[in-house]
Amino acid sequence: MKITIIENELYLAQSISTKLNQAGYETEVFSSIKEAMTSSTGDAYLLSTNLPGQNFNPLITKYKEKIIILMVSYINNDTVAAPLKLGANDYIVKPFMIEELQRKIEHYKEYQTLKKYKNLYKEYSEYLLNDISITNEIDKITTPMVIVTNYIKLVDKLAFEYAKQNDRVLVFIPLAVKNWKEKIENANPKHTLYISELQTLKKAERDQLFDLLKNREFIISTTTEIETGFKTIEINTDNKLYDQNEILTIDDYVKFIVNSFQYQFPDTELSKKLGISRKSLWEKRKKYGIFKKK
Repeated sequence: MKITIIENELYLAQSISTKLNQAGYETEVFSSIKEAMTSSTGDAYLLSTNLPGQNFNPLITKYKEKIIILMVSYINNDTVAAPLKLGANDYIVKPFMIEELQRKIEHYKEYQTLKKYKNLYKEYSEYLLNDISITNEIDKITTPMVIVTNYIKLVDKLAFEYAKQNDRVLVFIPLAVKNWKEKIENANPKHTLYISELQTLKKAERDQLFDLLKNREFIISTTTEIETGFKTIEINTDNKLYDQNEILTIDDYVKFIVNSFQYQFPDTELSKKLGISRKSLWEKRKKYGIFKKK
């Protein structure tokens, strides 16, 4: 990790740089805001707020997506409150122990990493569930609740959307994992549990599950009707491809593949993936009334 130090007191800047280097960080030192904004390449910025005649606000604005820790001699609106509102992360009062500064750097480094992972998983889950429509179903969801469905991913999207709309933290617990009991026991009581695939548990295990869920907020998905003491609703999709209790006919499968991928692959490749000739694909299009727009 590279630390950019912006401090006009050269001795102090070099002292901080040396100690951070010894701790395993790479550093660079600037005495002016203008020079730092032109040439700096740090992952984190240690910014002195005691820079006579220099306006550090543009630097905070430019690098607010990075870690910015203010080094202040005294605390007031100009040195702390205003820069924090502008985008700085934290401050440390001079003189300070280098260990205290390291703790702050590592804290915000971990925070930024977690934030990136959160955004990655959010975008990935939204991409995976993008083609599932829940427009008419989300208003049916309350907690605690058991949802019977013919397509588990439908309930996945409902659970995530419920948490988003109600500003709840959702804890995902698939019952296929061996340590699902520990996951429930260790979950924050204030968080909402999303427990997937109840149908995989035997009756004795279900009894244990329901005992653990007393006084908890949760959504449970299952593909089979199971008697519980909780409110239960049924939400299904009409798409036969998602019905886990029915085997698709060859015609239904081919129709779904053609509709879904005809604009992604040319007919030559699509027919090859289906294991049929291009002529046969043309005949099936005619049979199903599926016409490819040019």
